[in-house]
Amino acid sequence: MGTLELLRAAGVGAGDEVIVPAFGNVEVAESVAHVGALPVFVDIDPLTYCLDPDAVAAAVNTRTAAVIAVHRFGRPADLARLHALGERHGLLTLEHGDPEAMPEPPQPGAAHAGQPPVPQDVVTQRRAYAALLDLRLTGVLTPEDSPGHTYRQYVVRVPGNGRPDRDAFARAARARGVACRVPVKTAVHRLPEFRRDIRLPETERAADETLSLPVHAGLHTRELRRIIAACNALGGLLQPA
Repeated sequence: MGTLELLRAAGVGAGDEVIVPAFGNVEVAESVAHVGALPVFVDIDPLTYCLDPDAVAAAVNTRTAAVIAVHRFGRPADLARLHALGERHGLLTLEHGDPEAMPEPPQPGAAHAGQPPVPQDVVTQRRAYAALLDLRLTGVLTPEDSPGHTYRQYVVRVPGNGRPDRDAFARAARARGVACRVPVKTAVHRLPEFRRDIRLPETERAADETLSLPVHAGLHTRELRRIIAACNALGGLLQPA
């Protein structure tokens, strides 16, 4: 069952507020709006890119009906804290995204909308590639490993003066044969249809700095070497003086 269907089944509608992340997944906010509820955007944890439970707690009010936790890049959201918060306030807690990142067994009473899980051997291979990149990459900020991280995407940061630095780095890396991509080009609360006059500093920083490098199971060793060489050669060249 998708997020829209889960919201409808729970009776979420006009007059309700639903807390969602603004980092990616515009379809989550669209589902909330489609049932007549108001999507309320809160900030993310800068390490996991998932909802920051403290920010969620600060946004809860009498109109809050649900929280939608989105698992990002193969890393699970902090479901234990979000479910505990939901239980305290009588909120529905929904999960969206990478089921392979979900803890096993699933949280009691959780509702989930996502994709089919991938075979464990694929996850193991991705983690091996990620470990090599963690060890060898110096030109970018590598992701922090954590229990449950399956590296659906290997997301690094290219810090600097904002979007032009990361985008220039990405163009230069692609020119060197690295199939990188920007995972979130614009935070949802900055899109015209959902624009809010709010500041979500971690979300905005992540949208400006993050870059996804390939770690899919079909990757060859020579491609990994190319990624490492390109990122390390470019790193530092595009940073502010």
